[in-house]
Amino acid sequence: MLIREIFPQEKDLYNQVVNHPLQSYEWGEFRKKTGVKVERLGFFDQGKLKSAVQITFHKVPILDRYVGYFPKGDTPDGDQMAALLQLAEKYRAISIKLEPNVKKPLENKSEDEPSVKFLHKFQVEEGRPLFTRYTFELDLTKSEDELLALQSSKTRYNLNLAKKKGVEIIEDTTANGLEDYLQILAETTKRQGFYAHTPEYFRQLFETLKDGKMMHVFKAVYEGKTLVVWIVFVFNGKLYYPYGASSGEHREVMASNLMMWEVIRFGQAQGCTSFDMWGSLGPEPDPKSPWFGFHRFKKGYGGELVEFIGTYDLVHDYPAYKLYTLAEDLRWKFLRFKKKFLKN
Repeated sequence: MLIREIFPQEKDLYNQVVNHPLQSYEWGEFRKKTGVKVERLGFFDQGKLKSAVQITFHKVPILDRYVGYFPKGDTPDGDQMAALLQLAEKYRAISIKLEPNVKKPLENKSEDEPSVKFLHKFQVEEGRPLFTRYTFELDLTKSEDELLALQSSKTRYNLNLAKKKGVEIIEDTTANGLEDYLQILAETTKRQGFYAHTPEYFRQLFETLKDGKMMHVFKAVYEGKTLVVWIVFVFNGKLYYPYGASSGEHREVMASNLMMWEVIRFGQAQGCTSFDMWGSLGPEPDPKSPWFGFHRFKKGYGGELVEFIGTYDLVHDYPAYKLYTLAEDLRWKFLRFKKKFLKN
């Protein structure tokens, strides 16, 4: 097994062996432009690329150290784990967060999952998740009639209402389309009291991905006014919905319901076989959760609730890790307090 850096001319080959937009070559280039260190390693057998990993390294200012992040890859095998530990040594990283894009049956305990058993052979700790543990996935190989039949009656009613009211869904993958998204996002975050990436983050994302086929911007327009804007990704035959924002105006026309349906149809037209809705609550969602409405909205389209194996920190420096996690806990407590204070 030959392990080495991926070269720029191997971009397409690299993308063929990874399985999520956050592992894509393009995403790594975007993260470099935000000031993050990026490492891509290829694992070759007899000259053929068999697998690859992309890890970002983020500076911890106070400790003058790094933490790594390996999102949505496969569970690292022995060779890959050894390579991760070498990278941790190179960057003097406190730890590397692993969030494998590996599903497990909902009825099984995490400890019984082979991937989790393998991870626990190394010095891993249950980490603070950056991705939700659950998502809804929709089978896009079904016909439109079959997909409509999967929907709840309320969802079908709402999307038909949006059609009757004259809501239009258009693709606008342009700088103007992105600015519409940012304008509505600012309104959404203020109204709902949550944090989002900065406008510069999204502008850099658009500049990096605009010439490819991965990023698409859709708008729901009613009476000449943009009510909803979504950013979706298409990668290796799968559709993803990572970012969305909605105006508080004309909520009665149910623009978001029609948006979801038209994005589903777009995914089918692109040849996608499944749709990852990028996060949900679990099988017994708390109605008091601030994300309950979003969960219920996605559930209405009849997708399968999927659970991933979870979040694990591969610890390289245990004393520094304990200090870092304590600081992170305090930071999140402060942010939650600040959000509650601002909302009130």
